[in-house]
This record gives sequence, structure tokens and C-alpha cells, in this order.
Amino acid sequence: MTESPGKASPESQGLGSLGVKLGLSRLALWWEGAWRALWPPLGVLGAFLVLAFTGLLPTLPPALHLLILIGFAATLGYLCYRAAQGLRAPAADAAARRLERDSGLAHRPLAVLADRPAGDDAMAQALWQAHRDRAVAQLDHLRVARPKPGLAARDPRALRAAVLVALVASLGMAGREAPERLISALLPPFAEPLAPAASVAARFEAWITPPAYTGAPPQFLKAEGGAVAVPAGSRLHMVFSGSANPPELRLGGAAHAFARMDAQSHALELPLTEGGALVLKRDGRDVAQWALTLTPDTPPVVAWDPSPARAGRGLGLRLPWKAEDDWGLVALRVELRLKQRPTAPPVTQDMPLPGGAPRQAQGAAQHDFSAHPWAGLEVEARLFARDGAEQEGKSEGAFLVLPERRFSHPVAQQLIALRRALSIDPNAREPARRELDRITNAPEAFEHDTGMFLTLRAARHRLGRDRRDEAVGEVQQILWDVAVALEEGRTDRTARALTQAREALREALEEARRDNPERSPEQRAELQRRIQELREAIRRHLEALAERMQRENNEALSYDPQQRVFDRRELERRTRRLEDAARDGRQEDADREMAELEEMLQALEEGRTSRAEDRQRQQRQRGQQQMGALQDMVRRETEMLDRAHRRSGEQDINRTDSRRPPPPRPQTPEAREEAARDARTQRALRRALGELMQQFGELTGDVPAPLAEADRAMRDAAEALAEGRDPRAAQQQAIRALTEGGRQMSQRMQRQFGQPQPGEGQGEGEGEGEEMAGGQQGSEGQENQLGEGRDPLGRDRRESGGSAQDNAGDTLVPGDAERLRSHQLQQELRRRGAERERPPVELEYIDRLLRRF
Repeated sequence: MTESPGKASPESQGLGSLGVKLGLSRLALWWEGAWRALWPPLGVLGAFLVLAFTGLLPTLPPALHLLILIGFAATLGYLCYRAAQGLRAPAADAAARRLERDSGLAHRPLAVLADRPAGDDAMAQALWQAHRDRAVAQLDHLRVARPKPGLAARDPRALRAAVLVALVASLGMAGREAPERLISALLPPFAEPLAPAASVAARFEAWITPPAYTGAPPQFLKAEGGAVAVPAGSRLHMVFSGSANPPELRLGGAAHAFARMDAQSHALELPLTEGGALVLKRDGRDVAQWALTLTPDTPPVVAWDPSPARAGRGLGLRLPWKAEDDWGLVALRVELRLKQRPTAPPVTQDMPLPGGAPRQAQGAAQHDFSAHPWAGLEVEARLFARDGAEQEGKSEGAFLVLPERRFSHPVAQQLIALRRALSIDPNAREPARRELDRITNAPEAFEHDTGMFLTLRAARHRLGRDRRDEAVGEVQQILWDVAVALEEGRTDRTARALTQAREALREALEEARRDNPERSPEQRAELQRRIQELREAIRRHLEALAERMQRENNEALSYDPQQRVFDRRELERRTRRLEDAARDGRQEDADREMAELEEMLQALEEGRTSRAEDRQRQQRQRGQQQMGALQDMVRRETEMLDRAHRRSGEQDINRTDSRRPPPPRPQTPEAREEAARDARTQRALRRALGELMQQFGELTGDVPAPLAEADRAMRDAAEALAEGRDPRAAQQQAIRALTEGGRQMSQRMQRQFGQPQPGEGQGEGEGEGEEMAGGQQGSEGQENQLGEGRDPLGRDRRESGGSAQDNAGDTLVPGDAERLRSHQLQQELRRRGAERERPPVELEYIDRLLRRF
């Protein structure tokens, strides 16, 4: 059967593809041999590039640098020579053998195609042709495998991968400086550094740092130049690299030199005192140019808002103010100058500012100047505000009369008037001495108190002998102390004088009975004088009690006949009966009247002590109510914080990451409405906190500093809620400050008013002081508080009979200790629940416990 001349035979097609596959096999053999030969020099070259790109070689001494270069060059040359010896073209037989191995063919079928039979025997020719046909049939199964250099056997530790990774990392470190670093690695810096190739571009970085008090970030200068405006007092920093020749900076016509950092780097730091054209030059050419403008720092602006005046309650002076500064306020004070003596040193009082150096702020401070020598005199008040640049701004002067304390004791009034006169004219010492002489010449005006007499005489002699300017102020302080002692301590002195009059009358009666029942006219006159002294002592003591009660804003003395303690007429009647009995010589009646009179006077003293205890108890109750209000603020602030967490969608996120600000998320209309309600609630809580601070200040005379921090945190939280920002950080700060403020309030009330008595404070705010303290008292304090017969948990032991049983016999009525312990546990749970960084599981457990209360 003959083939058509237009169609190629299968044998010819197989032989055509065989040539292609033999070429590919030969190329694979060449690639394997070349890779094995070239790998060592390529590895050395890669190691050198790693050292060059890391910039390590230029930092070495030049001699060592050159020695390393010679070592790398010699090693590279030797390995390249060996590689050239190994680079030879593979033979055709080797390519055929590789192709047979890759195809899995046995008996070398490709060699059969090239061989010829030796004889001309027809049978031999037929057999050879059959063998050749079988070989041709196997050509369809030929395949060329991928090259396999076999480097794993030559490099079992995979150093080639380490070199490749190091090369990529060092190239990333070098970045755009890779060409410069390569040139620096190839050229050791002998003598003068060699300039880089002209193709390598120099680069610079420049930035201006504003003064620290501004809080402004550094401003980077653009490479293409432009206009730059920075605050006065800023500093320019510039780093220039890629040039052996140092650049030059010109500002306003003055040249400034760079300091050399290394062979290719230079740096400059310059304080900016003037603006103008800022030009960077290199080799006489302009590299970049900027138009620099310095913004001056203006002094703060402060003013009264409105004018200062006396506070609505108490003797405080209310100082409302507002201030602003372009970069922030750091200090605020008020100075008072005496109008009648402008040359006198001013009285200075620092005033608190909101935290964080605010640019705009306003507030109202309240200070008590009633004890100052200028109290009752007209002064000029002026505000001074200071910024971070130590610049001060001042307000307009405001004239007012400093509030003064009112004294009812005549001698105290005279001493305060004398003290005020010395403030107006400190040189008027001689008139002051004469006034002190006049006061001390009438000791009956201050109940013949020897201590006060000696104190006033000492003040009088100090005015005459101590010529220091400070002596006048020291005498004024003495006069103030004596006036306060006369005003506040009059009750004690009149009580002591009353006791002495009673003792003197009792001794006179005993002496008359012992000597002669029939009294002589002299003895009767002595008894009448003693009785008159007692009557006068009673009158003075009652007047002192009435003045003190009026000073303490209590009700006036009652004349109810059932209250014999304060029945002035009954005391006068008893005194008259005693006087009649003594005059008529009725000794037994006189003794009986004297005993009844002493009983009434003793009841008078006990009633005074009882009223003092009642007043102290009322003050404790007021303090406990304020503590209860503060606790309610903590609770409501915690509820708003929980709602803020729910709105942010982070209830299930670990609270350890809550300090990181969450990404902004769109809010639903319901969430925005809830945030608006919380903003109104936050403002109301802040107003309530301000009223609470004022009431507590009036009660104790001082306000804990953490409450002011809570006020600022509440303001920040309200602003964040109103602006749609995250209020949680400010709310957490408010909760912590309220808790700390409650603890300090509790401590101050305990120091001033003592511990509450058993059964006291059962209403609102009971135990809030200890609650807000967060369990800070020690075990000994808890023992004293819970009393005896309690177990470590504060519960009554059954044998001690601590808790009362009702009439039914089975219902246990909680005692004071149980209630106190329950309040302490609630407060501790609320305090921990306010710490939102705790794990979610713990917070959920605390919420479940609080819901049970």
C-alpha cells in the first residue's frame, strides 16, 4: 500500500518532534551544569551586596574596608574561573540519554534510529526494519523533564535561601539610597571622601518644631518649597544626606552652616527668631526655598464675668471670670490692692483652671477673706492670666468691699476696728497702743480673763518695741485671735464665772451657818453681795448662750414654762427667794433654795451640751444626705456609661482593649435620641454636683479636689454626647473622681463630726461615707464599727443576741451591722462595675448582683 505524496509518513513526523525534544533535553543539561557552576560566585556576590546595602562597610576603617573588598574580589574571581571551566556544551549523546531516562525508555531506542545493519541479507534487513518500526512507535512517549541542578545535595543547609532573604531585606532597608550605599561600599574613604556619581541624587528632610507649650505637632517642609507659618519660638531641624560637600542654609540674609554627621550626612538645628526667605543651597545652587512667617504669641485676655461680689451664703467672695489665649492658659490668679493704701503689697490668690491648658475657659471661684486684716475695707480686684510663654494678661480693676465677720462682743468689735485702722495706716502705732491701754484698763469688759489681758498687753508692747514692718501684721493676727476667742469662747468664760459665783455663795452660806445662826449686818451684806454676783453671772451666761445660738442660726431661747432650763423668770424667782431667805435669816429655806437653784443651773449646762450634740448630729445627717446624693450620681453616671457601651456595639469586646478609640460607626435615630437624653442628664448631674460641692463647702469649710475633677470630666462627657463623640473615657474618669471624692468627704466628716452614734443615720445616705471609701478601713476599724458579738462577716452570733426577734419568734430583723455591711457590699460592687476595663464575664456577674439590690 503506497502513501499519498501530500501526506507525511508517521515515521517522518516522529523524527521531526524528536529533534525538538533533543534540543530541549540538551538545553536542560546546559542549564543544570551552568547553575551548579555559577551558584558559588553568585552566593559570594549576594553576600557582598547585603553588606553594601546595610551600610556596614563605610563605617569600618578604610584599611579594613579595602581588605574586605580585596577578599571578596579574589574569592569571586577564583569561583568565576572554576565556573568557566565547568561551563561546557553538553554532547548530543548525553541529550539522547537524558531524554530516554526522562521518558522511561529501555534499550536505548534513540540509538536504533541512527544505526544501520552491517550486511545485505534480506532476512536481516527485514528484522532490522521491524526493530526500527518498534523504536519509531516509542517516539510518541518521549518527554523532557524539568531541569534539576541538584543544589540541595551541594548546599544541605540552604545557605542560598538565607542569602536571598538577606539580600531582599537589605535592599528594602536601603530603599532609594541603595545606589549611594553600593558606591560607598565599593570606594573606601581614603583621605578626602570621594564624591558620589553625578547620577546619585542628594536628599534632605526638614521640619519645624513649635514650642512645647503650644501642643502643636511638628510641621514638615515640602521639598518643592512653599509658604510656611509657625509660632514664634519654634526650632528648625534639617538633615541633608547624599553629598560629601556640606550644604548651606540662608534665612533673612544670614548664612547658617551644617554640622557633619558622617561622610555623606549633615545636620542643622536653628532657633527661629525672625521670618523671611528660607533658602537651602548646595554647591552654589538653590535646592529648595520657603517663605517663612512667624506667628507672634499674644498675651492672654482675661476679664470679670460679671463683676466680683459677696457670695449668696456665708462670708465667701465670689470671683466669676473668663479668659482665653491663642495657645492655652496655664495659670490664673487674683490680686487685691487696698484702695486707701495702694502702695501696700497686694494679696494674691491662685484660682483653679480646667485641666489641659484650655484656650478658652470660664468659671467662678469662691474664697473667704473674712479673716484677712483688709476685711471690711474697699479693695481693687484684678485678674492675671499667664500662658506657656510666661506672658501675662490682666483684667480691668473692680472695686468692692471685702466681706467681714460680724462680732457682737463689745471688746471684740473694738479690737477689729483697731486691726482695721492698722491696715489703713501701719505707722499709727502710738494711737493703737493708747487704745489697747484703754481696753486693758477695763478687764471687766472681758470677764477679767487673765490670759486675754496678758495677750493684749503683749501686743501693746510689741507695737512699741518691735520696729519691723512685719510686727504690725503679727499684732493684727493677735488681735484677730483674741476677738475670735472673745466671740466664740464667751460661753465658756461666763460658765466658768457662773460656777465661781455659785461656789462663793455656797461658801458664804456655810460660813454663816457655822459661825452664828443669828447673822450680823456685815454677814447679811456679804450674802446680799454674793447673791447679786450670782444673779449677774446668770444674766451674762444666758446672754452668751443666746448670742451663740443666734450665731449658729438656731432659734432664739424659748420661754416655755415647761422648759425650766431656759426659763429666765424662774431663775430670777429662785434667786429672789434665796435672797429673801438669807436676809431674814431662814437658813434651811436658804439652803433649799440654793440646792434647787444649783439643780436648775446644772440642767442649764446639760441642756447646752445636749444642744451641741444635737447640732453635731444634724451636721452628720446633712453630710450623710450629701453622701447619698453623691452615691446616686455615681449610679446614674454608671447607667449612662452602660448605655454608651451598648451604643458603641462593643459589649462583647474584651475590656482590656477599651482604651483604644473605636472606629466611628453610624448611629441609628434611636441611638442619637438616647445620646441627646444622656447629654441633658449629664448637664443636670453636673449642676447637681456644683450645688453639692457648695453645700459641702459650707458644711465643712473645704471641698475635696477630686470633685472638681469630676466636674471637668462631666463637662467633657456632656460635650462629647452633644457632638456625637465617644463619651466613655470622660464618664469613666467622672466615676473614678466621684468615688475618690466620696472617700475624702467621708474622712473629713469623721474628723470634724466624729463617728455616728448607734441608731443614727437610718435615713438616706446611711453608711455612704464608708461605702464611698470602698472598704478602705482596716479590720480594727471594722471591728469597732460593727461592735462586739459579731462574726468576721459582721453578722450577730446567736449566743450574743445581736439581732432582734419580732414577737412572732421566727423572723430575724436585720441589725445595724447587717445594714452597714450590705451598704458596703453594694458600694464595692458599684465601684467595680464602674471599672469597664474588667473582663466581660466579671462585669456581667456584677450587673446580675446589683439587680438583686
